[in-house]
Amino acid sequence: MPADYRILGPLEARLHDRPVALGPRRHRPLLVLLLIRANRFVAAERLIDELWGEDAPATAHNLVQGGVSALRKALGREAIETRGTAYALRVPPLALDLHRFERLAEEGALALAAERHDDASRALGEALELWRGPALADLTDEAAVRPVAARLDDVHLLVQERHAQAELGRDRHAEVLPELQRLVLEHPLREQTHALLMLALYRGGRQADALAAYRTARDTLVGELGIEPGPRLQQLEAQILHQDVALLPAPRRVGGSPGPAATEALRSLLIAPLAPGALDRLVAVAEPLARMPPRELIAVATVADGDALTALAAELDAHRAALTARGVTARAAAFTSLTPGADVARLAQEQDVDLVVVDAPEGLLEDGRVLTVLEHAPCDVAVLAGAAGRSGAADGPVFVPFGGASHDWAAVEIGAWLARALSVPLRLAGATAGDAGGRDASRLLASASLAVQRALGVTAEPLLVAPDPDALVRAAAEASMVVVGLTERWRRHGLGPARTALATRARVPALLVRGGRRPSGLAPAGSETRFTWTLAAP
Repeated sequence: MPADYRILGPLEARLHDRPVALGPRRHRPLLVLLLIRANRFVAAERLIDELWGEDAPATAHNLVQGGVSALRKALGREAIETRGTAYALRVPPLALDLHRFERLAEEGALALAAERHDDASRALGEALELWRGPALADLTDEAAVRPVAARLDDVHLLVQERHAQAELGRDRHAEVLPELQRLVLEHPLREQTHALLMLALYRGGRQADALAAYRTARDTLVGELGIEPGPRLQQLEAQILHQDVALLPAPRRVGGSPGPAATEALRSLLIAPLAPGALDRLVAVAEPLARMPPRELIAVATVADGDALTALAAELDAHRAALTARGVTARAAAFTSLTPGADVARLAQEQDVDLVVVDAPEGLLEDGRVLTVLEHAPCDVAVLAGAAGRSGAADGPVFVPFGGASHDWAAVEIGAWLARALSVPLRLAGATAGDAGGRDASRLLASASLAVQRALGVTAEPLLVAPDPDALVRAAAEASMVVVGLTERWRRHGLGPARTALATRARVPALLVRGGRRPSGLAPAGSETRFTWTLAAP
């Protein structure tokens, strides 16, 4: 009988309804990495990269093999399957509490979108009951587990907010108010939580307190992040001031606006120039992404010396005003920071950003600020590489080299996002080496093209290219943009020759993409409560 697994709290495995002794603590991060990819093969190299990063010992492969053997002794020989140097943990449907949570959360989200608040409250409440404390609370001192736990806690918070929203839809503002006050104290930079608290206070007849809650939210955002509240929060304040009947739940709404106020934030993308003069280039790349589908564009820049802050703020505000005049919702923030990479990642976390776009001041990934964003931002990250002054063909395709790795799928998603916004083709290039390799590449490209068409409605043009950096550079010559995923081992082995050639020698702008754990900007709305989402997912 297969084991049941629990990660929504301290790590547990249970067999025949009894806890399994998992053995030495050092093997538990490996189990976590296999659990979050349950039923999928994970290459040993990827496990090594996530377990040790730059500090991987020479015996890392042997240590992974030993860890797998120890877990098999605890969980059963059939629990972990081996294919070459890759491993898959076999988990039956709903034997992992995360999978049960995701199913209930999606059910609740669909009910909430249909304004079936009773059904939404039930499903979301059952999802929350699966939590036994902070995710993987016994392992958060392990470097490999921290980003996993952080993403799980992100999803937990989102479902808590949706449950509160469902309760507000049931006119249970008094019952949900203490929970919202607690969440605001725990997450003072989260605009969605502030919005729900304001709404609960207003529906309880406390208009002055609701407006005071807005002022508190604004003071916190400006003081901590140097950024004004987003359009959703500002609109809610205006509705409260005017006592808009749309803020009332349906049973109490008479006359005025026909529907409830929006409580979901406008999804965002964030640009953060790290080198002088990079802001113009980043705006040019990000503006199309902010138009289709509509996204808020947040421009953030930092300086170490406060004397330069006024000029930087003026430059950002000029761009914000220009973007607004062109119909793009935009905000800007400038502040002093001695750790700009960490602060950009923090903003991405707090503002629910779909994508962070930064430049590479040293040309590629050598800059410590870029590496920090890549390591810590929870969403997808795109690094604009290469020399300034590059400009691709205005009507050229978006060119995406594709080998099927996870970051390649993230690059395809962003490439499709760009192609749709620019009304240009998406071209997927696969390497071929002889007839057999060519057939394999053709199948892979065909599968990717169909996934893009089915999920995103974007037509992809497959292209076979010789596995040679020069051939890739020539194939990208007519492109408007190159979007290339990082390797699975980018932390230890860098870009590799083909990606380096595209980033440095192609005469068009190049984005180097690292896929995040959060669903991307193209993910369906229902995927927000999943741990991950990708076009490659079934």
